[in-house]
Amino acid sequence: MKVVLRVLAVVALASLAAPLGSAAQSAGHVWRIGVLLAPLPDSPPADALREALRELGYVEGRNIAIEWRSSGGKAGRFPDLATELVRHKVDVIVASDNPAIAAAQRATMTIPIVMVFATDPVATGFVGSLSRPGGNITGLTSQAPELQGKALQLLKETVPTISRVAMVWNPDEPGRRTLTREAEVAARTLKLQLRLLEARNLAELDGVFTVIARERMDAVFIQGSQTTFTHRVRIAELAAKSRLPTICGGQWYAEAGGLMSYGPSNIDRYRRAAYYVDKLLKGSKAADLPVEQPTKFELVVNLKTAKALGLTIPQSLLLRADRLIE
Repeated sequence: MKVVLRVLAVVALASLAAPLGSAAQSAGHVWRIGVLLAPLPDSPPADALREALRELGYVEGRNIAIEWRSSGGKAGRFPDLATELVRHKVDVIVASDNPAIAAAQRATMTIPIVMVFATDPVATGFVGSLSRPGGNITGLTSQAPELQGKALQLLKETVPTISRVAMVWNPDEPGRRTLTREAEVAARTLKLQLRLLEARNLAELDGVFTVIARERMDAVFIQGSQTTFTHRVRIAELAAKSRLPTICGGQWYAEAGGLMSYGPSNIDRYRRAAYYVDKLLKGSKAADLPVEQPTKFELVVNLKTAKALGLTIPQSLLLRADRLIE
């Protein structure tokens, strides 16, 4: 009987030891995460991704290695950078916006891709639907119903007398046309005339503001893109020179000297991207993970710029602002 008990004990210990050994082997595995983004790896969005991954148990140098690839604001660099990440055999790719997502999609059909700021991901062909992506891409969309209209409404609330608004956008970036259509519909509702002006580079941006000044537009709506992000300081300078109120979807614009920004939180989007990375590394399929629409929006007002423009921001708007730059 003692021999039988001893054998059973050995078998039991062996069965316990097997999963522990497996877990130890898993713990020793280093996942490779590729990141395609416009900002630099030491920027606040990148820090937010790192911090969120750390909270989920992923630490650089211990169980993850992050391959950072920044376009420096030049969207044309993304295809080569995406190909480079695939060559490094990363386990998952985090892609910041439409140009980065499109480049990653062309580079691989097997490595899962996490979108951070996708615009109209269904129409652009990134996913089959928001609820059932169906391929190797999932993540977050920056698009939300009435977001374009809300931005225009905020402009009109700030300066009730405006009637003619210029929208600066880059038609070469996938998904941007959808935003302009939404803005055109919202402008008609608000009884605003919307003038679409294309800007693909710095030279075109300077030309756009020449047109805006010549046609005496009342305000400017900056559509977020690689071009406008890269030249955000220049845009703010041009708008200040023309003494024009402006709004953009990313808080980076207000921080660079623009009057206002309204849209999904950059930091929150990168933190949420870490959630998708975690799910994918644990075995979930991108095809089955629904795309998440933004629920948190930030209004940032640059009071220094308002003062320089001679504008008094309505108290009702100041009370709703998430952040005031003074």
